[in-house]
Amino acid sequence: MPDSFVVKEGIVNCMGVESKAWEIQGEIESRVRKLGKGKYGRVLKMARKPTAEEYKKILQITALGIFILGLVGFTIMWLMTYFPKMF
Repeated sequence: MPDSFVVKEGIVNCMGVESKAWEIQGEIESRVRKLGKGKYGRVLKMARKPTAEEYKKILQITALGIFILGLVGFTIMWLMTYFPKMF
C-alpha cells in the first residue's frame, strides 16, 4: 500500500488526494473573497439579476443585431456574385 494511504479502524483514507482537494478549495475560496475588493467590486455589488422584461428586450436587440449583420454579409455576397467587376 502506498505511503499516502492510511488504514484506521478498517477504513482506508487517501490523505494525498484529500489534502490536495482541500488546498484547491482554499484557493478557490480566497479568489472569491477577493472578488468584491478589486477595481470592479463596486460594479459587482450594484449588479442584479435582470427582470424577465429586461431579459426579453436584451434578447430582441441581440437577435436584431445578428439579423442585420447577416443581412449585410448576404448583401455583400450577392453583390460580389452578380457584380464581380465592382470589387
